[in-house]
Amino acid sequence: MNATSMVDTPPVLSREERGVIQRKVLGALTTGQVVGGAALASSVTVGSLVVTDLLGDTGSGWAGMSVATTTTGTAFAAQLLSRRMRRRGRRPGLQLGYGIAMMGAIVAAFGVEARSLPVFLVGLFAFGSGQASNLLARYAAADLAEPDARSRAIGRIVFAQTFGAVGGPLTIGPAESIGQSLGLEKYTGPWLVASLLFVMAVVNTSLRLRPDPLVVAGGVTPSGSKEKLPPVLTSIRMIMALPVARLALLAMVVSQFVMVAEMAMTPVHMKLHGWEDLSPYVVSAHVAGMFAFAPLVGRYADRRGRVQAIVIGGCLLILAGIVAAVSSHNHWLLFPAMWILGVGWNFGMIGGSTLLTDAFEIDTRVQVQGSADLVMSFCGGMAGLSAGFIRSAIGYHMLANLGDVAAGVLLIAALMFLRLYGRGSQQPALA
Repeated sequence: MNATSMVDTPPVLSREERGVIQRKVLGALTTGQVVGGAALASSVTVGSLVVTDLLGDTGSGWAGMSVATTTTGTAFAAQLLSRRMRRRGRRPGLQLGYGIAMMGAIVAAFGVEARSLPVFLVGLFAFGSGQASNLLARYAAADLAEPDARSRAIGRIVFAQTFGAVGGPLTIGPAESIGQSLGLEKYTGPWLVASLLFVMAVVNTSLRLRPDPLVVAGGVTPSGSKEKLPPVLTSIRMIMALPVARLALLAMVVSQFVMVAEMAMTPVHMKLHGWEDLSPYVVSAHVAGMFAFAPLVGRYADRRGRVQAIVIGGCLLILAGIVAAVSSHNHWLLFPAMWILGVGWNFGMIGGSTLLTDAFEIDTRVQVQGSADLVMSFCGGMAGLSAGFIRSAIGYHMLANLGDVAAGVLLIAALMFLRLYGRGSQQPALA
């Protein structure tokens, strides 16, 4: 055996040793989620407002362009970063993703200052890499987790975003005031703050995510190997070949699609009705729903089953759409509507992510995860882009109703899966 193969062979660890490393990994990932989540959450509120500011209220149909651009950037970054992780590990992939997002935030700030929509959108595309990193971090949490604890590990990382995601939108006002006091445009400050937060995420990942969980798990291609990573279409075909993986992907796609479409238009909807000052608090309620209950959702998915979690997610997404649809008569209803929307997303995302992880062995898992996130994020981007035009054409309430249709499809698919295959088909893999 040569020296290279000895280095590339992951150590054989006892369950206790894996547990010690797993706790260190979760600690590092948790900190990254907090600071990354703060940067990303503020952009949800500010991005659409920048677009409407640059185009004027007559261009409000294009407001979803900001979310669409960010999530499209997330889709491409998911594939780029997952390939880097497959070759070098989770740490190099997350470092690259947060670094690109930091540069994107700076470019976006420059676009706001120059009042240039193309420059701003270029920055948002790169900024999406931060969201890709935060999403891929949930898989990193499961690399060393015991099979019957994967949902809880993923839930803990999703939960960590609560602190940053709830606090992030609340920093918008102070960041805008500080920026304006320095002679900057109103919406420039939040993007500069986001860039600083991503610098913190890079430093945290570089120093604390050691050892690399994917390397320890044996999921990294040995150095010197001539193995070619499968193209995206091959990975997608692998997913579509398994009923359980198809349901997992559908859960992730529908949850992201419905959440992005409705949330992207909520700040714009509120601004057009004179409620702009309340929009950061509605966003905070939404992200609290997305992340705060993740540990409980993860525990539920581990104990009762991933598909049962998806069923609950579909029901909650439908309920959120119903409440949002009637909010025009009482804007305070947007608070419970967006909170329920976030909780529904949480169930669908954790259930789907864990179900996908269970379906594949470690040597194919990373590439499949990246391809699934690419599809999910791309569909979320299309939701964000189309949502503005749908709202302008037929109203915010009809946008919410269309979200209910998509969530209904997911609910039916999950119930049919349980009817055809039962709960035994979703037991976690041993890998």
